[in-house]
Amino acid sequence: MKENLLIAKNVTKQFENYTALDKVNISVPKGSVYGLLGPNGAGKTTLMRIINQITAPDSGKVFFNNEQLQKKHICDIGYMPEERGLYKKMKVGEQALYLAQLKGMSYNEALEKLKIWFKKLNILSWWNKKIEELSKGMAQKIQFIVTIIHQPKLLIFDEPFSGFDPINAAIIRKEIETLSKEGATIIFSTHRMESVEEICDHIALINKSKTILEGPIKKIKKDFSSSYFKVKIENNTLESNKLFEIINQEQGEFRVLLKQNVSGKEFLNYINSNYELTSFKKESPTMEEIFIKAVNNA
Repeated sequence: MKENLLIAKNVTKQFENYTALDKVNISVPKGSVYGLLGPNGAGKTTLMRIINQITAPDSGKVFFNNEQLQKKHICDIGYMPEERGLYKKMKVGEQALYLAQLKGMSYNEALEKLKIWFKKLNILSWWNKKIEELSKGMAQKIQFIVTIIHQPKLLIFDEPFSGFDPINAAIIRKEIETLSKEGATIIFSTHRMESVEEICDHIALINKSKTILEGPIKKIKKDFSSSYFKVKIENNTLESNKLFEIINQEQGEFRVLLKQNVSGKEFLNYINSNYELTSFKKESPTMEEIFIKAVNNA
């Protein structure tokens, strides 16, 4: 079992009469790509701001690399917020150098590494442009570079693909995957379930300020797979009832979701008693289906 780089224990945060986080718990293994999922307003951004020490929890604790989170850990974390924070009147290169030095890099080290990344992403010609001259997607590439340039132990990306066209989204996704292979631990906040399937190996689902699901994706999919089946029957007539719901039908096969507390055995007995069954198999749910079911059952 991998050691955890980050642990949040019973983290609670209130803003006046609104509870943004209610005893939230997550454990982020070293070297993992950890998906932080949830509907808008669930509390994801508040948790990321606490990890970055932009705000503090009202109660609960956060541990980083086996120590309680402290100011010294700021340089070990790279954070790319959904709302980008670049100064519009500054030149691209000047600003990138400034932000890199804020993370503890020397001028020369920052200049050398920034030039490497600018060449890698084919944006060296932007060096003397002002941020206000760039499109949202162009500015986002700059934000990505200044987030990762100091090679922090933990990288946090909040909706990193918003504002990118498909080609540039694929480029950034590939770079995130490379950073993961090189040993970085990544927290990836998104509502795009297809991105979770492609990139993440662990997830936490936050809904209404609480953690309602957490763990390795493979285990979670296995736990939820007992509810999903594909069946094929003679005459192709099957309707949803109190035991199951038909999700879709394709080429004579019905994909069904069992209702809560209905077992696979109970469902199979029902099908065998009422239909001429030709095939029956367990199905692996998509992350979107898991998301919806977990939220509905919470």
